[in-house]
Amino acid sequence: MAKILIVDDEPNILVTLSRALELEGYTVVTAKRVAEAEVALAKADPDLALFDVKLPDGDGLNLLEKLQRGPHPPVVMMSGHGTIDDAVRAIQLGAVDFLEKPIGQERLLLTIANALELARLKAENEALRDEARQVRGEQELVGRSKVMVALRAQIDRVAQSEGRVLIGGENGTGKELIALAIHAASRRKDQAFVSLNCAAVPAELIESELFGHEKGAFTGAVAKKIGKFERAHKGTLFLDEVGDMPAAMQAKLLRVLQTGELERVGGNDNIRVDVRVLSATNKDLLAEIAANRFREDLYYRLNVVPLVAPPLRDRKDDLPLLVERFLAEASLRNHRKAPSLTDRAMGCLAAHDYPGNVRELRNLVERIVILAPPEATVLDEAEVRDLIPHRNRSLNPGPTPELRSGAKLSELVEDAERAIVLQAMEAHQGVIADAARALGVERSNFHKKLKQLGIK
Repeated sequence: MAKILIVDDEPNILVTLSRALELEGYTVVTAKRVAEAEVALAKADPDLALFDVKLPDGDGLNLLEKLQRGPHPPVVMMSGHGTIDDAVRAIQLGAVDFLEKPIGQERLLLTIANALELARLKAENEALRDEARQVRGEQELVGRSKVMVALRAQIDRVAQSEGRVLIGGENGTGKELIALAIHAASRRKDQAFVSLNCAAVPAELIESELFGHEKGAFTGAVAKKIGKFERAHKGTLFLDEVGDMPAAMQAKLLRVLQTGELERVGGNDNIRVDVRVLSATNKDLLAEIAANRFREDLYYRLNVVPLVAPPLRDRKDDLPLLVERFLAEASLRNHRKAPSLTDRAMGCLAAHDYPGNVRELRNLVERIVILAPPEATVLDEAEVRDLIPHRNRSLNPGPTPELRSGAKLSELVEDAERAIVLQAMEAHQGVIADAARALGVERSNFHKKLKQLGIK
């Protein structure tokens, strides 16, 4: 539980508030003077502080003002003879609330719970903003080809609006980077960028992930959870692989997009959210609509502005720039000196068709950096050619039925299944959802099959 600092010179107040908070499981630290409070703030590192306005050696409001110069816990001011001016000044100085004594226990606990939750959300949003900045810095959209110049121009136009964007394209083309670029150029750039891969969340959990849940809403819900929509309030929510969203969830998402309101799982309150939704898919959603797997009304809600992430084969002019960027990143990540590539080595890379697009190229470049001789500063065609995957060469083909004489039919069938699954996994760069889709198998069943076949 959280640690609370109470600063008040009245012993009865300290005892009453401390007991009330300790009964709720909070750890309590007390101080009677400004000087004691400053020591406690430095040593105890409380999660929240309660300051009285009038103290023997100073003013609680002045202490609050001093805290604004650096990192500090949320502060609730309290006073037995405070004025409206005191309350206004406290809020202006950053206090999350102002309580008048005597303070009722219910009001005290509610104020502290709300202040701690607000502080947690602020910290989480700041972490998400830092993560988004880092991703933008390391993985910005690289390229000078015609298709990339045109795409960046589209992003610049779209970013200034509030319109929802549906980003199409093959796996590995950088759809999330496009979403990040839109967010970074938008009016919401200083707010949170929150993402959810709809294909990676089990169907029974996706509602909780998006909308959150209340404590006790279902088995295992031991605490309240804030969902992706609330985390993205005032910012941007990116729904990746939205075409894989379960049908029941599509209806609930549509309602939130229409009303701007949501209900947490197990809750009764309507919570208003201001979120710009960007989404992406590698599916043909019109075909999914025709097959009754995707709602037509949701499609038109999401597809206000369509963008397409170009495959790498349509922007081979960008290959040298991409390789240079990925060489630098992989060398830094693996603590190696970045080698350079000869023209023949680069030509060898350019000849590959990259079914996995930019993601495959990034992985290939990292493989080159890791497996290259440590002393090599320049790599030629010979060092690169054998590291490029070939479609007819499996990384782990497994035993074939012909090699297992005397095996039972069930064993031969399992061998064949293993070979098929491994080939599908290799063809889709280990992305389970894509391999399952290619084989026409439900993702959950595909996970079971991997476990059954002993494939990690």
